[in-house]
Amino acid sequence: MRNQLAALGLALLCLTGTEAMARCEDYVPQPKPQNAGRDIVGADLDAIQERGFITFAAYENFPPWSFEQGGKPAGVDIDIARLIADDLGVEARFKLVTPGENLETDLRNWIWKGPVVGGAVVNVMLHVPYDSEFACRVEQVVFTGTYHIEGIAIAYRKDQYPEDPPVPAYFRFDSVAVENDSISDFYLSAFPGGQLAGNMQRYPTTADAMKALDGGETKAAMGPRGELEYGLTDNLALHQPPLPGFAVGEWTNGLAVHFAYRALGYAVDDAVLAALNDGGIEEIFARYGLVLKKPEYR
Repeated sequence: MRNQLAALGLALLCLTGTEAMARCEDYVPQPKPQNAGRDIVGADLDAIQERGFITFAAYENFPPWSFEQGGKPAGVDIDIARLIADDLGVEARFKLVTPGENLETDLRNWIWKGPVVGGAVVNVMLHVPYDSEFACRVEQVVFTGTYHIEGIAIAYRKDQYPEDPPVPAYFRFDSVAVENDSISDFYLSAFPGGQLAGNMQRYPTTADAMKALDGGETKAAMGPRGELEYGLTDNLALHQPPLPGFAVGEWTNGLAVHFAYRALGYAVDDAVLAALNDGGIEEIFARYGLVLKKPEYR
């Protein structure tokens, strides 16, 4: 199964890997659904509050952010969504979805148009990375409710690195686990001259890579910080070193709503900001063993 960040990280990798132009300089108007029913393009804030529930899309099998536990949705993003719903005075309902080819596909399927076969859009999509240039390209969507800065980190065995935590250059000689076809996999594979290829061990998910690390199958693991933090044990530690040549070492996660429902976007953003200020989101992160890194402009 393809990694859960394929729809997120690869879009950012392509967007921010080149020198930035003036924002929206290459803007091209995009198609917008018009004269369509609410079952196709969602619902405004008044309709949501009148009916008593709000719908969210979250990625399936994506711990610690969103996954099933005891047959019910769980995870950091799920708890944040419930917090938003409580602030709006409605029930939270969830659709756990499989990542598409890229982030644009996911936003088209679940926010502004709907999937090609079966299903309908939701009101809010969770765990959406924000990038200002990408926002110009996907004008059918409003990006809002940013709540966390995620980044690529390295987890390692304490007994293998008792003094100096490893950096990518170490993996010319030491083994490192990555999620197959992830942005960490692409980065290390492209390391100058392919010098690390022989020491890279690929696993279906970052969670599997962390289990292998804890079991002594490898000396280190590289991936998104939140996923690594969730898999830490007493045998392991983590750090976030500088990554030479990595265009997207950090990115900001937030939410997405349909472009036509600005009032909903403002309400969602207000709920997230209130929860950042009163410690509610930080408490959610702590429950899953994660450290919240707030966006600086919050």
